[in-house]
Amino acid sequence: MGRLAGKVALITGGATGMGGASSRLFAAEGAKVGILDHNLAAAEETAAAIRAAGGQAIAVQADVSDAGQVTAAVAKVTEAFGAITVLFNHAGTIVIKPFLETTEQEWDRLHAINVKGMFLTTKAVLPQMIAAGGGSIVCTSSISAVAGTPMEVLYDTTKGACHMFARAIAVEFRDQNIRCNAVCPGFIETPHGLREVRDLQALGVDVSEAAIAAAQGRIGKPEEVARAALFLASDEASFVNGTHLFVDNAFTAI
Repeated sequence: MGRLAGKVALITGGATGMGGASSRLFAAEGAKVGILDHNLAAAEETAAAIRAAGGQAIAVQADVSDAGQVTAAVAKVTEAFGAITVLFNHAGTIVIKPFLETTEQEWDRLHAINVKGMFLTTKAVLPQMIAAGGGSIVCTSSISAVAGTPMEVLYDTTKGACHMFARAIAVEFRDQNIRCNAVCPGFIETPHGLREVRDLQALGVDVSEAAIAAAQGRIGKPEEVARAALFLASDEASFVNGTHLFVDNAFTAI
């Protein structure tokens, strides 16, 4: 029996990178997985790979910042698999540029995806979680919630919001058997993470291989974040609620 046997999991941004690794791992651990992503082709590919390996998964397309799309996607997963009892709010993106060049439109769009997306998805899923007797929510925060980075004021701000969202949901819904925690990656070897490194380097920020090695030993693997998210999602973390689990090899401890 896997650690998520009998669970229905919805993973936003679940097609590639850390989200894709989590979709595959959660399915391997027995969950029926709904992969929600704006890139339907990539989500279908990951879902097909899961099914080929003997797991259960479906792909649904949605922009997490659009309430109607989120509601429709959640309904499709529920119709296919039943009540969602694990939610991984992973969908997110990044803007890297000098603060004084950041536009209001970029500010609004990144908050819409990284912060409003968590709000909409959690609001859509929570009623059925409560009706099912409880559940677990994991939100992807970041070292950037607590470690300010030049050229990332906007991104850092959205992750600070994610930090407190997870904590506040945990407090409000603890007595309804809902847990909510945040997983906080450091620099991870995904398309998103490698683009971040390239864009920061282009703006003169030292995120060379040597600098990353000094900060966190080496670049992380998406599977290492997925395993941390799995722990928080599973009943093994039954008394872990409202916390932030850093997957950064001591980046934030130095």
